[in-house]
Amino acid sequence: MGLLDRLRDLVRKPSAPSLTIDTPGVEIVVEAFDPAEADSSALARSPAWVAEAPAILRHHLKLPPEKVAEAASILAQDGWELREQASDGEFVLAYALRVQTLDALHCAQERSRMAGLAQRLGGDSLGWDALQPSGAST
Repeated sequence: MGLLDRLRDLVRKPSAPSLTIDTPGVEIVVEAFDPAEADSSALARSPAWVAEAPAILRHHLKLPPEKVAEAASILAQDGWELREQASDGEFVLAYALRVQTLDALHCAQERSRMAGLAQRLGGDSLGWDALQPSGAST
């Protein structure tokens, strides 16, 4: 996301978002774990996703334990929070989370970015899902 995109988002978004990555009662409304499926298709096949409402975009990453802090630092520069979920000793399973309004272009850009980051750090990007409050309308 470039500087111009961020400025546009600042102008369009209310100053206090109603959704945070810790909002309780959210449910998965879109899943995209097949690298051959376009993000636009994933969004189009979801009857639960509300396009105009913000969502928690959650990328599932598999990272070497010694690279988790570096990944968190890189992701934080663009407003992502990295949260560790599990470890098998060799890899840490983590979520990169951020609240945003979803569209196919930004989902595809972020999927590509997460894949590149994970690969550079010796890990893998498994896919993404998005969460919204049940019956999201704002």
